Amino acid sequence: MHKVLVLGAGRVAGPLVRYLLNREVFITLADQDKERADSLIDNHPNGTSLAWQGEDQETLRRLISGHDLTVSFLPFIYHVDVARRCIESGRNMVTTSYVKPEMKALDAAACKAGIIILNEIGLDPGIDHMSAIKIIDRIHAKGGKVDEFYSLCGALPAQESADNPFKYKFSWSPRGVLMAGNSDAIHLKNGEMIHIPGKDLFKHVTHLEFPGIGEMEVYPNRDSTQYIDIYKIPDVKTMFRGTIRHPGWCESQDAIKSLGLLSCNRMNMENMTFAQFTGSFIGQPDGQNIREKVAAYLNLDPDSLPIRAMEWLGFFSDEPLNRTEDDPFEVVADRMIEKMELTPEDRDMVLLQHVFKATYPNGKKEMIKSRMLDYGNLKTGTSIARTVALPAAIGVMLILEGKITARGVQRPVIPEIYLPVLRDLANFDIELVEEYGLPYDEEVFVS
Repeated sequence: MHKVLVLGAGRVAGPLVRYLLNREVFITLADQDKERADSLIDNHPNGTSLAWQGEDQETLRRLISGHDLTVSFLPFIYHVDVARRCIESGRNMVTTSYVKPEMKALDAAACKAGIIILNEIGLDPGIDHMSAIKIIDRIHAKGGKVDEFYSLCGALPAQESADNPFKYKFSWSPRGVLMAGNSDAIHLKNGEMIHIPGKDLFKHVTHLEFPGIGEMEVYPNRDSTQYIDIYKIPDVKTMFRGTIRHPGWCESQDAIKSLGLLSCNRMNMENMTFAQFTGSFIGQPDGQNIREKVAAYLNLDPDSLPIRAMEWLGFFSDEPLNRTEDDPFEVVADRMIEKMELTPEDRDMVLLQHVFKATYPNGKKEMIKSRMLDYGNLKTGTSIARTVALPAAIGVMLILEGKITARGVQRPVIPEIYLPVLRDLANFDIELVEEYGLPYDEEVFVS
């Protein structure tokens, strides 16, 4: 029986654990919260759990060497250490996180050890890569080239569950959502490199008409240009990756960011109320009439969506912060977690859309679209958990069964990985609808 070590029993681990247990794989699930790990193993005879802290390297070495493969659902800062231990022990590894330069630097060592470290095998990154490269390979096989490529993805509450001013609830790492909004963004537009500093990220909003959902807003997602090489499309003139949200998210986040509430600089918050905390960013530390003063500072109507959203979070209230020294980012993150968690009555959804504009040697031009709409809930499994964990689980099984021969630090952008993963995902009703031969000049965004 194959043995797999899973590090982390967080929000998206469940579908992977269940997938592997149902295929006669023995699972050891290690997490700092053993009760959480126990609930995922659910007394299955092929599973066990243990309490483990990421700093316990000696236990990590022992666990990795005692298993055929390690899956890391830990925060990304731990992945490289896990990878080094896997290389030392000659054990394969799977993560759903982005390949950082420190991870890529381990490629030669992983090849020498004869192992694969498969990264970015989740949703975004993951399904987005695999579904995109499938179409790009098809275009290239016909001698064509990709002129423009847009990849848009969002994990968010279903329409009926988007019932707060932000129209958002957290189905995955809340801090990850907010931290991504602090990042700079780079994309290519008509051959021109566009750089957007993090402070202005939410000012660059476009709108998309998504079939079955309606109009959504899109903002740039990190560095799109690195995928020109990864996808082998050197002739592309526009390369854009974006994040999809319900309308209003960007406006509210931009206001919060403009105030400085997403700063990671520590400050003294002792004896502060939320109103005093908010007022301190605009030179009004007494917190009096802070709603109107914040609106004036931001040049917004007091009844505008961003002001109503901050009021709903309680940032104009006399409620005590109950903190001494902390950074504003943590205050906002904790408050959002408290008030914006997905509930058992809610549905979440994942939207994914690719748009390609391609030219062929015979002069033909076409637009190609592929899109996915998936729903879930906490009772049967959230959509974000399914779409992140199941690609990883399928990748694990392919490695264990010897069906993936690639070695080194990899992404799922080669046929021996993406073709079987996409085929198996379709058995779980996770697949993209593809449309070919659309008018080349059709607009991608509605505004």
